[in-house]
Formats: sequence, structure tokens, C-alpha cells
Amino acid sequence: MIRESVTDTIGNTPLIRLNRIAEGLRGSFYAKVEAYNPGQSAKDRIALFMVEEAEKKGLLQPGGTIVEATSGNTGYSIAMLAAIKGYRCILTLTSKASTEKISLLRSLGARVVICPVDVAPEDPRSYYSQAEQIARETPGAFYLAQNFNRDNALAHYHSTGPEIWEQTQGKITHYICCTGTGGTLTGTARYLKEKNPAIRILGVDAYGSVLKKFWETGIYDPDEIRPYKVEGLGKNIIPSNLDFDLIDDYIKVNDRDSALRARDLAAMEGLLMGYSSGSAMQAVFQCPKEFHEDSLVVILFSDHGSRYLGKIYNDSWMAEQGYLPPESTDSRAIAPVSICRTQDDREASRKRYRTYYLMYRLYYRKFIHQTQKSLGL
Repeated sequence: MIRESVTDTIGNTPLIRLNRIAEGLRGSFYAKVEAYNPGQSAKDRIALFMVEEAEKKGLLQPGGTIVEATSGNTGYSIAMLAAIKGYRCILTLTSKASTEKISLLRSLGARVVICPVDVAPEDPRSYYSQAEQIARETPGAFYLAQNFNRDNALAHYHSTGPEIWEQTQGKITHYICCTGTGGTLTGTARYLKEKNPAIRILGVDAYGSVLKKFWETGIYDPDEIRPYKVEGLGKNIIPSNLDFDLIDDYIKVNDRDSALRARDLAAMEGLLMGYSSGSAMQAVFQCPKEFHEDSLVVILFSDHGSRYLGKIYNDSWMAEQGYLPPESTDSRAIAPVSICRTQDDREASRKRYRTYYLMYRLYYRKFIHQTQKSLGL
């Protein structure tokens, strides 16, 4: 089959049955593997949809420039699309971005602007402020703003939702998805609920995120916020793309379980998936009573594990976080549930936590105030 461009290969990702890892669970479990997109993540869908909608609205003209603040997969998807469509691409990243990530974006022709990580978002040096300034000062520039652009969710309403419905022949009973900006869950869930309101939508959140408590109580509680490692999961603000009314239950998962479960997927299913995919899989094991023999469960795996080789697939990094015993050399890294740690280790961890917590709260103070204001608090 001949394709006219790489964009023609975005979407129509496969559903893959989970076998060994799902042994002992009631029902049938399938992974919607978004790593089969050309950019190896679900962000290809939203980047293409948002860019094409901007083109239709005249916000992005031929020869124009796409600007975005990014720290993850969206940057790669945007750079790929800009190369294909002939746009200039300017991406702002924080100084904590790896040299590999920077090289990857530059290889696609993107201009990468590195901004300090230890400044507040409203600081003119921050990567948010820099993206906004660049977009204002660059003729013909369009700031994609994935966190606030409602086309994010629409991309999944028009693609991921219909694909899952057709692939399961309408037999899906549960959809499990991590929540960050909320676009992947909301767009897909809205389509599925329109087809069958009985489908259970299970959102996945991180410890350290405000989303689950807001869903439960309607209260935005900044005291919920604390540092965590898993990427692409959870928020310290209430995203406009996330429709809480679509969620039937919310499950919180922790960093360690998510990392180990991702490694289980590689060792048991041959699926090298990203960190948040481990979170989504872990959620299944935390709510086994949700499922019965006739359940058909679809779990969205958002990206590929090759972008986490220095983290969850690195034994040294895992041991540093306390997720594996220091002497572990088992590539599967199926560690025991509890790991003994010395008093010195625990005290060092507490000190690191306090430092990270203070930096995190300072860094996101602007978003906390904005969210409180929007909620009338």
C-alpha cells in the first residue's frame, strides 16, 4: 500500500490482546497501542488535527511558523508535521530536557529554545512565556497551545473513539485511559458514550495530582499537589479539555507500580510501552471487581517505551528511585511489593521530597491562582 505522506499513517492503530499479563483477571483485555503512530504516540493525532483546523480557520498560512511549549511527545509530533507541510517550527523546552530529545527535535528541522527550569511560569524566561512571546513577535506564527485548545479532544472524538468502537464491533464494556490534558480520555469517551451510555469510563490519575479529588468533590485542592515521576499523567490545574462528567470511576496509581507494570508489559507481552502505559495497566489490577467474564476492556497505551530507556527501563535509575533493589540485574524488574530501605535512605528521600515539593509549588503557583480564579475560589 502506497501512502502519499507520513500523515496518512496517523491513526488506525491496532488493538492487541493482552494474554500473559492478564491471566487470572476476569474478562478480555486489549491494548490500544498508540506507539504504532509514526511519531510513536497518541500526540500525532492531536497535532495533525489542531494544525489542520488552524489551516481551515486561516490561523496558519503557507510558510508560517508553528510555536509550542513542550516537554514531551507533542513536540516531536509538531516537528514531524512541520517538516512534512513546510512550516517553520519553534519549540521551547526547559533546561532539564535531555540532549537526546533536543537532538531528535532538531533532526526534524525544529528550532529549539532552551529555557531555565527553575523559574515560575509567569517569569519571562519560562518556556511558557517564551513560547507566547515568540508567537507574538514572529510574523505568521501560530501558537498551538495544546493545554487549552479544544481541538485536542475533538481529535480523539473523530478518530480514536470510532476506531475502538469498530475494532470491538461495539462490544466494548470498559475504556481505561490516563488523564493529563484530558483530550485523549474526553474525546474518546464522549464518542463511546454516545454509542452506548453503559460503557464504563475509568480515568487514571497520579498521586500528587488534583484531578481525582476534583472529580469526587468539585473542590480544587492545591494541597493535593506534590512531585511525582510518571510523565503524561495527572495535573496541578483543572484542564479545560477534561470532561469529568464522562468518568465513571477514577483510580490513582503511584510511580513505582506504574514503572514496574510497564516493565511487566515488555517482559510478558513484548510491548515496550511508555511510563503512563504502565499506569493504565496498573489501574486494571487495582479494580479487579470492575470486571466480569463478559467484560471487553480497552486500555489506551499512549506512547513507546524507547523514550524512557534512561528511566524506567534503566535498572540503575530504577534502583536510585527505590523501585528496585540496588543489586538487581533482572531486565524484567519484577520486584517484590515492598523494598527494605535503611533509615539513612528514608531520611535522604524525605529531604529530596521536601526540596522537590517546595520547588514544585513555587513553579506552578501561577497555575494554581489561575485555576482558583476560574473556579471562583
